[in-house]
Amino acid sequence: MIDKLIAVVAKQNGWTASAGKYLTSREAAETQIHSVDPHYGILSLAAFLALGPKHKLDVIGQAEVAQAGGRQYHIISKNQADLAGCKGKTLASDHADDRKFIDKVVAGGKFSLGDFTLVETKRPVQTLKKVTSGEAECALVDDAQLGELAKIEGGAAVKSIWASDKLPPMVVVAFPSAPAAERKAFQSSLGKICAGDGKATCREAGLSAFKSASAADYASVMSAYDK
Repeated sequence: MIDKLIAVVAKQNGWTASAGKYLTSREAAETQIHSVDPHYGILSLAAFLALGPKHKLDVIGQAEVAQAGGRQYHIISKNQADLAGCKGKTLASDHADDRKFIDKVVAGGKFSLGDFTLVETKRPVQTLKKVTSGEAECALVDDAQLGELAKIEGGAAVKSIWASDKLPPMVVVAFPSAPAAERKAFQSSLGKICAGDGKATCREAGLSAFKSASAADYASVMSAYDK
């Protein structure tokens, strides 16, 4: 699917050669960066904050996903009424592998993962079931997981008791290797990617829209991450 999306972008920008790869870990991304010296990338917010300074990444746009996920985080519980009630108790989450991102950006100064007895999970649904079954008193989930809660047996009894600020979307970045003129042209064409012939391809890739952006759109989260 990534190949079809790259083909749309290449056609719109008149690129004679293009290639892309979908990666699910930062370690794999680092390997790819060092091996192919890419011009552009689409990164999750957490990955951008971790890799941006190291690789001198320049924000040129935003990518909106079709299904909500990662734009807002919630602490949910079946028994507790507020965040204070969860502190000191078990907290299940499949997002705890990036503690810096959670503590500095998601929490907004309201908590740290160290305030809880952490129950780390591997899968989104597993996190939800830890709370519905009573194995964990609370859980940290994202908006996509919250939307799935009603489909889980016992999910109706679990409520969001704390919500983060809404976070900015995935980041379209340019690497230092991208020529200035090419970068400017690509940035100006971002809004066309999911229109016309590209609409179906974006939908298949789970994306709804691209738009131009700059570092200013991410200044608040970058500042929080670096504190």
